[in-house]
Amino acid sequence: MSTTLIVILIAIVLVAFFVLGMSLTLMIKGHNIDSEISENKHMRERGIKCAVQETHELDAEMAGKKAACGDVTSCGGNCSSCAS
Repeated sequence: MSTTLIVILIAIVLVAFFVLGMSLTLMIKGHNIDSEISENKHMRERGIKCAVQETHELDAEMAGKKAACGDVTSCGGNCSSCAS
């Protein structure tokens, strides 16, 4: 047997193994694996957030600081409390 054929057979066996494992997980648990951070209950309980959600929260927080500060003239030119 050539090495190319052996590598292809090993790849096919590994893919079949992972497909079988995912199928058994689905059959035993009755649902797909919750790999999405926003859908996984245990990750949410630990406070783990996806990068997009954290970015949106930080943007909203920064927008709130800028709105509270107003323009530069109302702060007397010193708006260090609004600086990021």
